[in-house]
Amino acid sequence: MEQRKVFRITGKDRVDFLQNLVTNDVSKLDDGLVYAALLTPQGKYLADFFLEPDGEAILLDVAATLAPDLIRRLAMYKLRADVAIAETTISPVLGLGDTPSGAFADPRHVSLGWRAYDGREAEAIDLETLRVIECIPESGVELLPNESYPLESGFERLNGVDFKKGCYVGQEVTARMKHKTELKKGLVTVSVEGSAQPGTDILTEDGKPAGTLFTQSGGKGIAYLRFDRAKGPMKAGDADVTANL
Repeated sequence: MEQRKVFRITGKDRVDFLQNLVTNDVSKLDDGLVYAALLTPQGKYLADFFLEPDGEAILLDVAATLAPDLIRRLAMYKLRADVAIAETTISPVLGLGDTPSGAFADPRHVSLGWRAYDGREAEAIDLETLRVIECIPESGVELLPNESYPLESGFERLNGVDFKKGCYVGQEVTARMKHKTELKKGLVTVSVEGSAQPGTDILTEDGKPAGTLFTQSGGKGIAYLRFDRAKGPMKAGDADVTANL
């Protein structure tokens, strides 16, 4: 599992503070774990994370590599709000199957099981294979700060964005992509025959750029593709790539 950091957010304004910033509806914490992201004002991805209800606080679970910039940005937005953000020593634990008491179902996809923050023993999980099968992007791999757009990255399918909650940072661009345009690029599952390093460019048969190949497992992979160029055989280095559109 990738290294994670968990922060505790307290203060009477904590819910409103997050509600005005992140892509999902923070009031859904009443029902369990919330998956969300912070975007740039131009609608590009900065960090994705889980929010967990914790009594009079909210836990924020984020990839360790993204944590410093995310917390810096949250502090910048805090202004005079009654909000405090403190790092914890909590380590998230993942498990598959039915969600046990004290744990929370992963809101992105049922196959991803559950997450817990209570110090229980970790289970051995082949998360990479699960991600590839269901096209679940990972922070810093398929999800690239200042480059990725949430809808191209599948955030609607993964329950990571709410179109009824009102304004948040980057909301205008995200709503426009949802309602006024047709997505021409995005993350999809592909079949891969042969070997290619993550980050390898994908080309069409006639050599036109079609996208990028990322995580691979069991003859499948996650790729970011131009849909209009992904309808036939493609190459990623020495590997043959076929899109499952």
